[in-house]
Amino acid sequence: MFDFKGKVVVITGGETGIGAATVEAFARAGADVTIAGYLEDKGQEVVSALASEGFTVDFIQTDVTQESSINNFVDAVTRKHGRIDVLVNNASIFDGFAGALDTSNALWDRVIDTNLRGTFYCCRAVLKDMVARGEGRIVNVASVGGIIGGADGLAYTASKFGVIGLTRQMAVEFTKAGVWINAVCPGMIQTDMRGNSARILGGDAPNMARGVGVNPDALKRVPAGRKGVPLDIANAIMFAASPYAGYMAGHSLVIDAGWTIQ
Repeated sequence: MFDFKGKVVVITGGETGIGAATVEAFARAGADVTIAGYLEDKGQEVVSALASEGFTVDFIQTDVTQESSINNFVDAVTRKHGRIDVLVNNASIFDGFAGALDTSNALWDRVIDTNLRGTFYCCRAVLKDMVARGEGRIVNVASVGGIIGGADGLAYTASKFGVIGLTRQMAVEFTKAGVWINAVCPGMIQTDMRGNSARILGGDAPNMARGVGVNPDALKRVPAGRKGVPLDIANAIMFAASPYAGYMAGHSLVIDAGWTIQ
């Protein structure tokens, strides 16, 4: 369905979960894909798995909370390919469902810095060239936690509301320049996000391993009665990055099996 032959695609947080599924999907659609990821061991696993099937994917170790690290991957990809056609801002960490009184300053800062500040830094790093060329697509991975309260913890929810606001404002500013910017909002997806977040947060991680704060009846809110899989979101991201979404700007594409329509 999707053809990205000749397109240069960068996916932040592309080493696990939704990001890894998106990397694979774009690679199979013919794109030149680079993972800008924090977890190098996981990133190399994705690169090796796809290489065994004949696909070439690059990995650049990246911390999206550091502007210098972002500039490094942008420069490296541009030197190799001459441009970036599609940026997928997927890098994100979870807060373990921590409420307001349980959210430390360190947890707040790390979640906001990764999920919101990192998305902004990455967008800004590619926008100048996209505007100069008069074309480009950016897809920001938000969450249903960015459109309703009670789906996630405080810091994560605030960060994802911010990502949606950022997406809308940038779309107003840059659509006329030929850069199309949208967001995808996953619902309940089966990933190892909590475990990866704990690795990144280190000593600042809340107790995510035991799922503290998880509502055991949460799945009952989903009319489909099951979690989605990463490919469900990867397909939505590819749509938002494709010509099929040619007149879609500043939209938040919700993929949640009906959770938020109730």
